[in-house]
Amino acid sequence: MSSPHVYDKAKYHYETIEQYGLSEEHAANHTVMFLRWLIEHRMMSDFFEKEGEGTLRQFRAGEISIHKVYEWWDCCLIDDMLSEEGNAFAMHYFDFEHGRYLRDYIGTLQGRLTSEFHVDYSEESYQKLRRLIERRYEEWKRPKKKWWPF
Repeated sequence: MSSPHVYDKAKYHYETIEQYGLSEEHAANHTVMFLRWLIEHRMMSDFFEKEGEGTLRQFRAGEISIHKVYEWWDCCLIDDMLSEEGNAFAMHYFDFEHGRYLRDYIGTLQGRLTSEFHVDYSEESYQKLRRLIERRYEEWKRPKKKWWPF
């Protein structure tokens, strides 16, 4: 059995946000926006949906924040949480070394802020980024064009 693939953990960023004097929530903001998009698009695993049924029901009803959902899973985004399609897209897009997510996040939301960690989570910022994630997802789903003419 292989180890789970960890996309991100808030604790990876605690030292950085501490240096900036930001709240712990800021260590998660970039990930919870993607997590929210995945949840809204039903790209979570059956296991995650079953284990987090109550938490997800509260989130979908607007009773708790996306940060509370992330906290429920120990502030981690790992492959066990995602469906097969969710993992395939996350491996392509959310990968911090090779994917475009972090560049999209910074380019869309950071503006003149000191760092990407200074971006506040808000409905407005999520909606801006959501539109771009949607576009990246649609591009990813489209079959690649063949280079030969027949």
